[in-house]
Amino acid sequence: MLQDEIKREIQQAYSRFLESKQLKPRYGQKLMIAEIARTLGNIELDGEGGRESDNHVCVIEAGTGTGKTVSYFLAALPIAKLLDKKLVVATATVALQEQVVYKDLPEILRHSQLEFQYRLAKGRGRYLCLAKLDRLLSAEDEIQFIPLYEEESQMSDSEGKLYQQMMQELSTGTWDGDRDNWQEEIEPSTWQRVTTDHRQCSGRKCSFVRNCSFFRARDELDDADCIVANHDLVLADLALGGGAILPPPEDTIYIFDEGHHLPDKAINHFAAHTRYRSTIRWLGQSEGQWPGLVSPLAEATYFCNLADPLESTLRSVRHIMEGNLHLLQALTAEIDREQFSPRLRFPQGVVPRELEAVACDLVEGFAELVQILQKLNKEMDALLEDDHPLVPKVDLENLYPLLGTWLSRAEANLELWESYADTEPNEKFPYARWITLLEFNEIVDFEIVSSPILASRALEQSLWSRCFGAVVTSATLTALNSFDRFKYRAGTYDSANYAVVLSPFDYANRAQLVVPEKALEANDPAHTENVAEMLVDIVDKNAGTLVLFSSRKQMLDTNDLIPRELRKLVLMQGIESKQALVRKHKKRIDEGEGSVLFGLASFAEGVDLPGNYCTHVIIAKIPFAVPDDPIEASLAEWVEAKGGNAFMQITVPDAAIKLVQACGRLLRTESDTGKVSILDRRLLTKRYGKALLNSLPPFGGGLR
Repeated sequence: MLQDEIKREIQQAYSRFLESKQLKPRYGQKLMIAEIARTLGNIELDGEGGRESDNHVCVIEAGTGTGKTVSYFLAALPIAKLLDKKLVVATATVALQEQVVYKDLPEILRHSQLEFQYRLAKGRGRYLCLAKLDRLLSAEDEIQFIPLYEEESQMSDSEGKLYQQMMQELSTGTWDGDRDNWQEEIEPSTWQRVTTDHRQCSGRKCSFVRNCSFFRARDELDDADCIVANHDLVLADLALGGGAILPPPEDTIYIFDEGHHLPDKAINHFAAHTRYRSTIRWLGQSEGQWPGLVSPLAEATYFCNLADPLESTLRSVRHIMEGNLHLLQALTAEIDREQFSPRLRFPQGVVPRELEAVACDLVEGFAELVQILQKLNKEMDALLEDDHPLVPKVDLENLYPLLGTWLSRAEANLELWESYADTEPNEKFPYARWITLLEFNEIVDFEIVSSPILASRALEQSLWSRCFGAVVTSATLTALNSFDRFKYRAGTYDSANYAVVLSPFDYANRAQLVVPEKALEANDPAHTENVAEMLVDIVDKNAGTLVLFSSRKQMLDTNDLIPRELRKLVLMQGIESKQALVRKHKKRIDEGEGSVLFGLASFAEGVDLPGNYCTHVIIAKIPFAVPDDPIEASLAEWVEAKGGNAFMQITVPDAAIKLVQACGRLLRTESDTGKVSILDRRLLTKRYGKALLNSLPPFGGGLR
């Protein structure tokens, strides 16, 4: 039970915070603090300080303006410290992560007078690998320049100069090796050459470990009461077994902010994929490189003995793949290559028997390859730990990351082909499987994918069943006023604490929701022309407007159809980065001009335009999911196979959440005012329209 002393500490910290910031208490914020404190404080303990009960998860939807960040920190920090647990706060993006660390937490620390240490945590991929940078600049490791995929390029002169500058700034201490702290944006392909992952990193055995940016940051986490991570880092840590980068789940209370993203991010982490032609090419290159790579290690006889079967195994797996390339070509021959993303999806995830047979052969081949590479990596670890190795340490360190890369690719292929070797439908835990065509320099590759349709099983096994406690919060966790959608997608228990905290905003008096009389149903062929005509009538050319589209084609077509006078005010997504467009938009408004932002899904959720920056949100049509998404299509198929109605159970609830997020762009503070216009008459004419309207905040306008 929650101790009275902790209750008082939380209440006093909240009172001090409000008093110091000269704020009034918010009912919703107090309610959210109470719900979180009650859940975490009532976790039953075993004799060793571990969790004994399953009432340890709190799922709480908190409307815009609640003050979620303050609520969960003030409620969870004192309890985590009392129980000697780490608090890991996970945001949806690195940008939100940095906002919490550099803005929110310093304010909470200063105004609440709670005592705690906090640190920012990022994965290895956000930090420079000094060993790789050194090898690049010394040109001792030419193999690093061999691209793994056809579209990867050789190192350019400009990249070479950038790497020199990186080394110089590391040496002088003007840069800490964190990608996000570099003065300019670094292209992903450029950064990829100088970062690493857990398979390529030799860890504490590396000669550069004392100056390693990642391990410096990692060591700082040990003293922190609170660690601010992101969803991807938490999921990556769980995929490694938990406790590899972050504290073990059993000793951790997690808070997932913007938690509605968690199921989709988990699906991405637990999906398996490979590129067929690229894998053939990699196997052939590896086979050809190996004699030259292993020759400096000739004195390490045990290592060389372990490596004896490697070349023949690489060759054997390559021959299997080359011999069955025709099957992939035949299976995908009828795909329309003019599609934006041409793909073949296998209904119910069941692949043809001939592909299953190939997969079985590849499972056998890749299993043998993984076994050899695992033994070589283990022996390499032993050689690196030896104070007097049989071969120069530099030769070991040059080969280590390459072996790690090979092992990662072999393991990824093994996981993929294991999923394709037996595709009998699993009624409880369904999978989607598909092949996407990728064209580069007139050569077509086949990206083969297997993905769980729902993240529920993976999250239950790796997170909910293991963590000491967890809080999931967001402004959009319910769909059609129910948590059912989140439950089956995320796998949270029925016994979890589910609560809704309403927004403090006065929607009825400060905002209107309208469907213009001229609006057509969005499935009408003339809808795009209709949208363009209505924009001329309803856009205030002297104000800030956000227009949201569900498809890029309709956005582009609408921009072409509107008059030149209105088009001059439009800042359209895709022309520049989102950040640059928002800056231009705000500058126009600050200078007393009008501005209209045209955006897609990322503008419907990730844009903050308070006050005059946005007084009108216009939604072109109800944001139903694109029907060709393979995971969503497979999910709908699974629901229908079980006798359900995929449109009402999947499509409409998903659209409801997207619609709430889009409407949420209007009121960002309690003093904001404005209007939401939805240019899709289906909201009023279709049976599901009433349910969608009832899921929205209580806007004025009389539509509900």
